[in-house]
Amino acid sequence: MPAVAKPYTVVQLLPALESGGVERAVLEIAEALVRAGHRAIVVSAGGRLVPDLQRLGARHITLAIGDKSLLALRHLAALRRILRDADIVHARSRLPAWLGWLAWKSLASRRPRWVTTVHGLNTPGFYSSIMVRGERVIAVSRTVRDYLLQHYPRLDADRIRLIARGMDPQRFPSGHRAAGDWRGAFERDYPESAGKTWICLPGRGTRLKGHDDALQLLAGLRARGENVCLILLGAAQAGREVYLDALRVRAAELQLSAHLVITPPRADVCDVMSESALVLQLSRKPEAFGRTVVEALHMGVPVLGWAHGGVGELLAELYPEGAVRLGDHSALLQRALGLLQAPTVPAPFAGYRIEQMQAATLAVYQELLDEVAP
Repeated sequence: MPAVAKPYTVVQLLPALESGGVERAVLEIAEALVRAGHRAIVVSAGGRLVPDLQRLGARHITLAIGDKSLLALRHLAALRRILRDADIVHARSRLPAWLGWLAWKSLASRRPRWVTTVHGLNTPGFYSSIMVRGERVIAVSRTVRDYLLQHYPRLDADRIRLIARGMDPQRFPSGHRAAGDWRGAFERDYPESAGKTWICLPGRGTRLKGHDDALQLLAGLRARGENVCLILLGAAQAGREVYLDALRVRAAELQLSAHLVITPPRADVCDVMSESALVLQLSRKPEAFGRTVVEALHMGVPVLGWAHGGVGELLAELYPEGAVRLGDHSALLQRALGLLQAPTVPAPFAGYRIEQMQAATLAVYQELLDEVAP
């Protein structure tokens, strides 16, 4: 007869709680832990998502464990104290993982179990190797799992657990449409979007997200008579001003300033994407997963993206019509024109749910706790 699970404490480590897929996953696992009667602690430098985490019933401890400086070593003593009371430590980023691992190794007795999640296709090498030192290593896609096995031949495949990221079907419901005058209010805030067909690229304000590729696509669509507007959703972030100014200069050079919207991170992502004719995923560096792909497709919005990394993996499975060979701008334009003029509605799918990701992650925790520690 299986043992009844006892409450346990999980400490998650990451640089900050501002925005992004890693941060969302941390909150989702904290929520699942608290709901199951466990204790959830998150250690980071803080950020705008801390109140959301605390509302879930989790605890946040502010330590700048993502600062890429030798000064970060000053946090080792505090981390050691935190980990003494933990049953599981779960590292999600390289520098926090290194600091957590050093603190963990320094514990003379009763070490918590050690878990890592590889959220990105980091450059292989000693610095990145900390992410494969977990007693269990969670890969967020087949792409990540294969990448780890290719670049870390000493990694025991039996330690890897493939747990895809999930989307919330209640937040991104099938067939969702914005309520009331939501679109009108958005167009009043961003007049460049008024009276046009929207194409949307969600993502941080970084060159790797493919904003320049999206601008080229916008130029091509407008040259062919499409009355479209490009929305760079969530790109306007503090600290990204130089990059954003360069984007605006590029848009002006292409005579696209009147058809470009750049927003800060917003809570109504589902409304923006559902009102869009196309959602783009044009990351030049292969993504480990690509959560916006499954979110948009679940709502029934076509997704167009470069067919590499986790995005290519998802499009091949869920919406092959939207997959374009990396860097083929002519094919991207032709595929966009085709989807705008005769959209193919994505088929429903049952996977990639938050609750599936949460259950699988807690199962990994329990699996380790049920083992005899080495």
